[in-house]
Amino acid sequence: MQVLVVGCGIVGATIAYELSQVPGLDITVVDRQAAPAANNQTTYQSGTGAALGLLMASISKKTKGRNLRMRFAGVDWYDRVIPEITARTGLHIPINRQGLLMLQFEDDRLEGWEKLIPIRQTQNRRLEIWDCAKLQQQAPHLSLNKVVAGIYSPDDRQIHPAILTQGIVKAAQQHGVDFQFSVEVTGVTQTSGQVTQVMTNQGPIDCEQLVIAAGLGAFPLTQSLNEPIELRPVLGQAVQLQLPQQLGIPEFQPVFTGRDIHIVPLGQVDGHWEYWVGATVEFPSDDDIAAAQAPTADPEMFATVMQGAFDLCPELDPAETIRHWSGIRPRPQGRPAPVIERLPGYDNVIIAAGHYRNGVLLAPATAIGVSTILRNGTLPETWI
Repeated sequence: MQVLVVGCGIVGATIAYELSQVPGLDITVVDRQAAPAANNQTTYQSGTGAALGLLMASISKKTKGRNLRMRFAGVDWYDRVIPEITARTGLHIPINRQGLLMLQFEDDRLEGWEKLIPIRQTQNRRLEIWDCAKLQQQAPHLSLNKVVAGIYSPDDRQIHPAILTQGIVKAAQQHGVDFQFSVEVTGVTQTSGQVTQVMTNQGPIDCEQLVIAAGLGAFPLTQSLNEPIELRPVLGQAVQLQLPQQLGIPEFQPVFTGRDIHIVPLGQVDGHWEYWVGATVEFPSDDDIAAAQAPTADPEMFATVMQGAFDLCPELDPAETIRHWSGIRPRPQGRPAPVIERLPGYDNVIIAAGHYRNGVLLAPATAIGVSTILRNGTLPETWI
């Protein structure tokens, strides 16, 4: 069976990798970008580029439901598959297995966390509430001004999104997937609820199954099929900083987060210690929506995030900025994220898009869902 995947961000790449495990599929992936997301870009037209790679599963306040199952499945998939990809490709994919530490402030309530801990225990996941004395001991570089506690989630992870995507693509290629970059979809040929051919700037591509995983690009493509899945662009800005010394204690280097600001340790590079800090959440204005364009990066919102990071960790203040970037996250309009389903009116079109701020985390479960639809025709409520 000929399967065409449109889009090669983390979602499209993971779908291709998962489908490559299914016998009998001839898989092609196209993307309008020249190559998978690079490490040194300053502007990304995808959610993968905007991502900090946080896998926030156990520390989510959700207690049940599809989204929580997808989060757990994502963490478990990466724990299982990344060693396989590394062994197969030789590419080192940075992954922080020291968890996430989320600060709680005077206006936060701890009762919900106290109730969540035993629920997580039944789900074979761990959460801990740390008092300020333990925070001071384990994270002496953090400011505890107005902090009342910390929530530590040792089972959550952080992964480098660009290198992860490159590794997944390389492993999928070894499984026979054909990746074609700098290929832009220009139209489709359809008949009787079937897309039979996709037109591109490089020529037509036949397909028996079409998977649309193109992020924001899914909106115009579904519009051309007269079944629009509306996605809105939400911009995020982040920064990479460099310090001559390591923050905190060497034995404890998780992701630190507070008031939705994240400090991500990257390790030592050329004698300096590097960190990601971010990210803003910038919604399009009415004018942006009317013009069908993404919001422009707001320097004031970025300054607010940076000041919040310095408030959390004053030792970041003298850091040198070595990269400042922005990326676009696709957010479904009027429905939960993400969208994983057969496109209404079509027997052979699957939409897998609109992951908003959790594309990296939810990509594995999305890929499993797409594989399930291809093999079984439908996506049951408990596919994961």
